[in-house]
Amino acid sequence: MYSETNLGNLARAIYTINRHAKTAPEPQHLYYIKKEAINKLLQEKRAKKMGLHFSANPKYSNQHSTLLVQVADYYFHIPPSKEDFKVLEHLGTLDENYRNPQTKMSLSQAKRIVYKYINWRPTNQMKQQRQKKVSSYFTPSSLGKMEWPPTKRHF
Repeated sequence: MYSETNLGNLARAIYTINRHAKTAPEPQHLYYIKKEAINKLLQEKRAKKMGLHFSANPKYSNQHSTLLVQVADYYFHIPPSKEDFKVLEHLGTLDENYRNPQTKMSLSQAKRIVYKYINWRPTNQMKQQRQKKVSSYFTPSSLGKMEWPPTKRHF
């Protein structure tokens, strides 16, 4: 039976979220749900910790390591725990020649799959933030505005 939460579909959804997070202007939420999904898969023993990699993008010129995790046919990096440094092998630098399999999935579908899997619900504060965002290029027009309440005009 086909299920949105089967391992292959979850891996494709996480891949899609991760790909969009890399170019998003505010990627924090996308990285958060990616990490939550991978951590849940690790707890369920449906994902495997492979080792540590040096980060491809060091923060403030300080080299740091990331945890390499395998989910189905996909590999992802998440922040490691202190325990990971004690028990996992350090694999050195990331192999830039290796790529995850390409997949076509919309971000909205990927988020829906991951939200369902991690049982995530937006808070009221998040809903309000989304509704309040208005383009900085938007200038309200007074054309076509009606007075409220409407007044009677005599000609």
